[in-house]
Amino acid sequence: MTENYTPPDVWTWDEESGGTWASTNRPIAGATHEKELPVGKHPLQLYSQGTPNGVKITVMLEELLAAGHDAEYDAWLIRIGKGDQFGSGFVAANPNSKIPVMVDHSGGTPVRVFESGAILMHLAEKFDAFQTAPEHRAEMLSWLFWQMGSAPYLGGGFGHFYAYAPYPMEYPINRFAMETKRQLDVLDKHLAENEWMAGGTYTIADMAIWPWYGNLVLGRSYNAATFLSVHEYKNVLEWAKRIDARPAVQRGRMVNRTAGEPHEQLLERHAASDFDTKTQDKLNPGG
Repeated sequence: MTENYTPPDVWTWDEESGGTWASTNRPIAGATHEKELPVGKHPLQLYSQGTPNGVKITVMLEELLAAGHDAEYDAWLIRIGKGDQFGSGFVAANPNSKIPVMVDHSGGTPVRVFESGAILMHLAEKFDAFQTAPEHRAEMLSWLFWQMGSAPYLGGGFGHFYAYAPYPMEYPINRFAMETKRQLDVLDKHLAENEWMAGGTYTIADMAIWPWYGNLVLGRSYNAATFLSVHEYKNVLEWAKRIDARPAVQRGRMVNRTAGEPHEQLLERHAASDFDTKTQDKLNPGG
């Protein structure tokens, strides 16, 4: 039991720590196997899985397309549970071996962009879209980077110990539940006076925060809605529902998704028409 654990003078990696993601965790970087990344026909190549960080980017891409931008893309599935992110091609695109990563082939030389916040900024600047007025830019960036710094406490902290650790541990669950609720309160107080996160418009700040905190209050994360009393955060819930109702968001949630009902999953996306069959499946779930 961890109550009697005494840290050694020098930590060593002797065995897996246990838990859902133990097989993908290691204290070293680099590739474990040779595997090149596929390249489709579109300028934008996304390599990802439908986790919250991955959903940020597919939502952004679908929103760009819905707004009339030439942002067609190929979305290739990277199964992180199977270690696809440690293939040599993926590591070349993202030395940190985390999804998502994008390679932009629009120019003469392919440009890699890794870290979800950086990809959102790259796309927003490339297409001059889903930003805000110059006088509100600092506010938008502040909330974008708030999410990047805060979500590890929700996902790697609360989510890990509440849902994925080898066994329940009171101290870390309490510690990270407290921090998660504090963050939800930060959002709730802000959204009590603002329709969107920055400048009165829907921006990449909303797209970054929603897959994490919006889906949490909508009851889709860690089976923890009751435990965290998410109904208390009424302003966050209203904001989450507004975003959830957007057709582009609904499409973005499907891309590279490996959980849920079959009609909710579009494992790879290479054309807008790829959604057509899934739409029919949803309308006719019996076949």
